[in-house]
Amino acid sequence: MNILERDPSDPKKQKKEGINPPLKLVLELGPLLVFFFANARGEWLAQKFPALAELGGPIFVATGLFMAATALALIASWLLTRTLPIMPLVSGVVVLIFGALTLYLQDDVFIKMKPTIVNTLFGGVLLGGLFFGKSLLGYVFDSAFSLDAEGWRKLTFRWGLFFLFLALVNEVVWRNFSTDAWVTFKVWGIMPITLLFTFSQMPLIMRHSLEEKAKEEQASK
Repeated sequence: MNILERDPSDPKKQKKEGINPPLKLVLELGPLLVFFFANARGEWLAQKFPALAELGGPIFVATGLFMAATALALIASWLLTRTLPIMPLVSGVVVLIFGALTLYLQDDVFIKMKPTIVNTLFGGVLLGGLFFGKSLLGYVFDSAFSLDAEGWRKLTFRWGLFFLFLALVNEVVWRNFSTDAWVTFKVWGIMPITLLFTFSQMPLIMRHSLEEKAKEEQASK
């Protein structure tokens, strides 16, 4: 049994391995929303559920629930597709490791550093893959776009740089602003920035889309 999602070039890869976009969005954003809500209402949650008070203050309650929600999202992905998406899996492992350190040491620096570690890892992997001639972004977008080799290379390079940019932004925010400001930015700032970047790549995607090229060839006949 293939536990991880297949390489986009694998002929055995099937569309059924994917999750429909709305549900995928829920699984990806759900843990973040849990984290934001738990940080904002940590004291209330600790009063309602005394066991949570053992974790510490609001940020530690939020961290514990974030870990649980992340694990549940990965389990749901597995139950729905019988595969684990690579990037959410890597992010989830880092969440669990750094979340455990945060709770054990009662130091929120570890959970604040998690986005820096994950984004640096993703950026390094994408750019490193290009160094070895591999456009690894197909693992993320192959079910949504069908691009030629040059298109995948360019898109992978841009996303690699963007992940490194997100890592830098996270460092600036958590080191210079309050915990509440960092949580708010993590949930409500990163997503709009990512969406804007994604939409800004549409001209490149259209230029290198195999489907668009096929339509143009048919129209020219």
